[in-house]
Amino acid sequence: MHKYPDVSIIPMNGKSPRIHDSAFIAPGCRIIGDVEIGPDVSIWYNCVLRADVNFIRIGARTNIQDGSVLHCDSATPGRPEGFPTILGEDVLVGHLAMVHGCVVEDRGFIGLGAIVMNGAHIESDGMLAAGAMLTGGKRIGARQLWGGRPAAHMRDLTEAAIADMQRGVAHYVHNGKAHKHAVETASHGATEG
Repeated sequence: MHKYPDVSIIPMNGKSPRIHDSAFIAPGCRIIGDVEIGPDVSIWYNCVLRADVNFIRIGARTNIQDGSVLHCDSATPGRPEGFPTILGEDVLVGHLAMVHGCVVEDRGFIGLGAIVMNGAHIESDGMLAAGAMLTGGKRIGARQLWGGRPAAHMRDLTEAAIADMQRGVAHYVHNGKAHKHAVETASHGATEG
């Protein structure tokens, strides 16, 4: 049995999720198949990470906020590698995001309720605005803000905006540790009672 209360960690097709000891996995999460979660990552309440047909990789200090769904896509005749989902380090993924078969480089940002589709790519310090949809194959350049459905370039980000994103990463690392302690304490109390 794993150490995460009310979390489903399910091997699939001979691949089991690999989760760093320092990561926070909140109750209600479902983590399936070939998923790798790095140090100080936080996966918040009721997220689904399903790597049944390809792989998902999540770099250090990245956070996946409540209710988000990460999936990938299988190989096709024109794309034998399929569409894995790869998130670098210090990535922020807002609540209820849909992240599918894409790449988000270090310090990328996906806003609340945004959708990122197969083959899309967000470069370092790039931001997809809340509610936006980044369609397949589109690429957000470094330090660019894209928004809308379908998403389009809106403007370049200021140093202040990039600093805000990094403060958000630091906040989620700190908050993840606090929630991890609270969940472990509550779980320990429940087993004693």
